[in-house]
Amino acid sequence: MGIFEEQKIDCHNHVFDPARFPYRADTAYRPSGQELGTAAQFTRVLEASGVQHALLVGPTSGYRTDNACMLDAIACGAGRFKGIAVVDADIGRAALTTLKQAGVVGVAFNPAMEGVETLREAQPLFDLLADLDMFAQIQVIEDQLLALTGLIDRTRVRILIDHCGRPAAGKGVAQPGFEALLRLADNGRTVVKISGLQKVSEQGFPYADAQIYAKALIAAFGPDACVWGSDWPFLRAPERLDYAPLLTLFETVVPDKAIRRKILWDTPKRLFGFQ
Repeated sequence: MGIFEEQKIDCHNHVFDPARFPYRADTAYRPSGQELGTAAQFTRVLEASGVQHALLVGPTSGYRTDNACMLDAIACGAGRFKGIAVVDADIGRAALTTLKQAGVVGVAFNPAMEGVETLREAQPLFDLLADLDMFAQIQVIEDQLLALTGLIDRTRVRILIDHCGRPAAGKGVAQPGFEALLRLADNGRTVVKISGLQKVSEQGFPYADAQIYAKALIAAFGPDACVWGSDWPFLRAPERLDYAPLLTLFETVVPDKAIRRKILWDTPKRLFGFQ
C-alpha cells in the first residue's frame, strides 16, 4: 500500500475565496490567480489524494484577523477541517473560547513576515492559549527563534513550529536557529510541521538540500511530535507545485511505513482532536 492509500491529515494549508469572503482592505498581499483555493476546491484535492482531514491555517495574506472564510470551511466541512486562527493580540478569553468551540485549535504568529518584535507582548496571549489547551503556532525564519526561546520557556503553551523552522539552506543543522529548534524537543510540548521544504531549498524539487532538516527534526522530536503539511495552494511559490509530488516526496523522506503513519495520521489526530 502506497502513500495515496494511507490515512493522512494535512496540517498546513489555506483557503482563499475572495468572491464570497472579500479580503481586508489593509492587507499587504492579496492572493490571486492560481494562488486562490476555495474550500470546495481543496476538498476535491484531498479526496483525489486520499487525505481524510486538514488543519486550515488562517493566512496573514488577504484575511489577517478576519477568520470568516476559514470558519465557514470548518462549519461546512462535516468534520474534515480544524483551524488555526489569526487574532489580535488583545483578544479576550470569551472570543478565543468561541473560536475553540468553532473548531479552532490554536493561534498563528508570523515573525517570519512581521518580525520577532510583534511577539514582544505575547505572553498574556500565550498564557491564555495554555489555559484553553490551544496551540501557539509560530513561523520563524533562519535564526529568529533565538529571540523567542525566552518567551517559549516562560510559558506553558503548546508550541507548533511551521515549515521545519525555515532554516537557511546550505548552512546545515548546526546553524544557531535550527539548533535552538532541536533543543525544543526536550520541553515535551513542541510539535514541528514537516512542511515547506520548497521554502527552505535553494534547489528545485525534490529539495535535497532541505531534506536534511526534515530528517534531523524527525530524529530529534520523534514521530509523536511531528506532523506533515502541504502548504496548499502554495502562495508565492518560486516554481510550479502540485499536491501529489509533495506526497510522494514525503514518502521518500520517511520510507518507514510505521513512522509515516504516526506523522501523517496518529499524531495529528491525537493532537488536534480529529474524529
